[in-house]
Amino acid sequence: MKPHGFQRESLDEYSHAAEDSAKISPELAGRFYAEIERLIGDVCRTPLLFRRLRGPIRRHFSTMFPFPILYEDKPDHVRILAVMPMHRDPDYWQHRVD
Repeated sequence: MKPHGFQRESLDEYSHAAEDSAKISPELAGRFYAEIERLIGDVCRTPLLFRRLRGPIRRHFSTMFPFPILYEDKPDHVRILAVMPMHRDPDYWQHRVD
């Protein structure tokens, strides 16, 4: 399994989404965290399995929450570019790509 790292803004997104779900209920926050960590684990185990979105950027959808993750498979790690709220402009994250 490859290690992963977050692009700084994507870590902020993840934290804010977890905080928002915790305001609703601690149980919901726990489920959200577990689901995003599952998605990250999936892409670290099999980074080429998921559909390309643009160029080298791939997307893995959650079946439980409207937050797919966008990532880039690098030679030595998986770089998480967005924990993407589906209500946002679908191109908002593009400035994060090297």
